[in-house]
Amino acid sequence: MTSLIHRSSTLLFKTVSFTLLALIAFAANSVLCRYALEHDAIDAGSFTSLRLASGAIVLLLIISLHRQAHSERSKGSWLAGFMLFTYACTFSFAYNLLGAAMGALILFGVVQISMITLSSLSGNQLHFAEWFGLLIAFLGFVYLVFPGLSAPPLLGVLLMVLSGIAWAIYSLKGQQSSQALMDTAYNFLRTLPFVGLLTLMTFENSHYTSQGIFLAILSGGVTSAIGYIIWYRALRDLTSTQAAVVQLLVPVITAMGGVLFLSEHLSTRLIVASMLILGGISCVIVGRYYFLTVRRLKT
Repeated sequence: MTSLIHRSSTLLFKTVSFTLLALIAFAANSVLCRYALEHDAIDAGSFTSLRLASGAIVLLLIISLHRQAHSERSKGSWLAGFMLFTYACTFSFAYNLLGAAMGALILFGVVQISMITLSSLSGNQLHFAEWFGLLIAFLGFVYLVFPGLSAPPLLGVLLMVLSGIAWAIYSLKGQQSSQALMDTAYNFLRTLPFVGLLTLMTFENSHYTSQGIFLAILSGGVTSAIGYIIWYRALRDLTSTQAAVVQLLVPVITAMGGVLFLSEHLSTRLIVASMLILGGISCVIVGRYYFLTVRRLKT
């Protein structure tokens, strides 16, 4: 029994660590994109193209240095690659039309609804702790982003909804991954034909500065490429419901990043919402592991 509890605790620690690192990377993507577009350092199309292309290059370099990767069989797919491109493209263009808070509310709300719906349809029963944690986290999330929001442009809403659906599908595909490095690399490579089409379509209206190029490459090569490898690894030990709920933490981390790097004000609302979201996420993750551990002990 002691050995079982120890193994469960170790697995929980690893899962939380990988998940937290991935969420920080996601938040960094939002901060980098918001900063670049708000300061007109680059256009959305060029940011997307450079982000995905640099991500593919970095992953190829990592694979070349990873001896075991050459003997591993990739399970990446064109569907995952297209969903990755769709998410990145619509994400960038939506933030040209939406405020940061509204964009985050739409994106992560759609991700949550999509993943939980698909999880329920696949027969993954939700337990009390998960329902309770989901409710608390969502209330904290709404409290953070809802007050004071104005009606958003319809096109921006539709783009961010599409981005959320694409990311939900990509995340669910990631749960089937046994080789996170190879799968992520090949998914990025499969975005390149779509990147080429996007570049041709937006070339005449493109503009960029050295700062914008740097931010896009940083977003693609570090916080996207490496961040998604970590996310794929974390998804192995997360249910669809847990994966959906923990992503509600991204807007909180993004807001913190705004305070640190964009000189945004740290409000009481942000502090209270962060406590609610963190508490809800704890209920979902710890409650699920507790339920599984108790069930194993009884059997």
